[in-house]
Amino acid sequence: MNRSLLLAALPLAVIHPAAAAPREAPSKERMRATVEKLVSFGTRHSLSSATDPVRGIGAARNWTAGQFAALSRECGGCITTERLSRRFIGPRAPDGVVIEDVLGIQPGSEPGRYVIVGAHIDSRVTDVMNVTSDAPGANDDASGVALVLEAARILSKHKFKATIVYAVFSGEEQGLWGATLLADTAKARGWQIDAMLNNDIVGNSVGQGGVVDANRVRVFSEGIRSSESLAEDMERRAIGGEDDGPSRALAKAIDGIADALPGKFDVMLDRRPDRFGRGGDHEPFLKLGYPAVRFSVGAENWDRQHQDVRTENGRVFADTIDGMDFDYLAKVTAINVATIARLAAAPAAPASASIAGALTRDTTVKWAAVPGAQSYRVRWRANDRQAWSDERVVTGATTTLLKNVPVDDHFVGVSAVGADGAESLVTFAGRDRG
Repeated sequence: MNRSLLLAALPLAVIHPAAAAPREAPSKERMRATVEKLVSFGTRHSLSSATDPVRGIGAARNWTAGQFAALSRECGGCITTERLSRRFIGPRAPDGVVIEDVLGIQPGSEPGRYVIVGAHIDSRVTDVMNVTSDAPGANDDASGVALVLEAARILSKHKFKATIVYAVFSGEEQGLWGATLLADTAKARGWQIDAMLNNDIVGNSVGQGGVVDANRVRVFSEGIRSSESLAEDMERRAIGGEDDGPSRALAKAIDGIADALPGKFDVMLDRRPDRFGRGGDHEPFLKLGYPAVRFSVGAENWDRQHQDVRTENGRVFADTIDGMDFDYLAKVTAINVATIARLAAAPAAPASASIAGALTRDTTVKWAAVPGAQSYRVRWRANDRQAWSDERVVTGATTTLLKNVPVDDHFVGVSAVGADGAESLVTFAGRDRG
């Protein structure tokens, strides 16, 4: 039997392994300790002291750099710490401020490819210009920093093809400046970013008004790419790819990865770049064309965001650790870890894919070869569906013919699969111009 036909006939459990997924569960105790430590710096406002050894943004960043260094010692030097900095000026820093990112970099075996997981370390109170009052920032966003550090601890025990960057940003509350700094640096260095996972407000399960939402996390993603030109935008509309841009493909992959994990913790695939009218640290990456998404809790509690610490008429306003749920944070962390592990272990996604088949019942699919790919998974679905419904595994070729799959009525995508079964993101197939 032809090898591609044999693979296509195998059970899904065989061709969809949880490749390279670490089995170690995230430590709730370690993440709680991280949040407690970050809160202990008083304020982490980006305009607070950069030199005080115990209070302010500088002390928090130094401590974080020390955590990456400690993890590196445990894994025999597998993580390099880098600190990026640039001076920014804007309405929330009229006199300018030096913004610094703290990075833990775990090199992979394939230079040039990167997977980034990030969160912002800075905090604020009601007045965004108040740099002196205590701003605990427990859930916004010490929760995300705790996730990043815990992901680094778990993943540093494994080796991957892509380089993993554990990013801790400053300046989010001033204008996404730390993320802008890293996105610009990635472009200047020529990084190929396979995925950027932004974790911002990921540690509570009780929302505004006491609403409990403990069994899901929202993952926000853009459909049509903000980086596309008008011509590219019109082409995507012409081929019907509004729901299949790289960031949406990333979100769909995360959803599938979460479904395979124990615990039935759901990913809500939120089909907009971020919460309505709001933004986060994944957006500077989107502007440069990189696949990027935002994780955020299922139900936000706005009394515990951007607030002076106080109680009014029995109502608590404070982003303090007592408002967090570390069981919930551990589940969000597990999804991040599994996603990073899969994508960093997989080959890159095909650089391009195309379909043809006008005036016929069949569709011809072609795609760019990917170094290190042992096979390719061709997926398709009827145009009235959002989830892939059918697939074929192809080896030794970069084209296939889908019989009785009319091109007018189906969407098609292609992913690359490594020797261990780790799978890339799906590249949506456009028009064959050849």
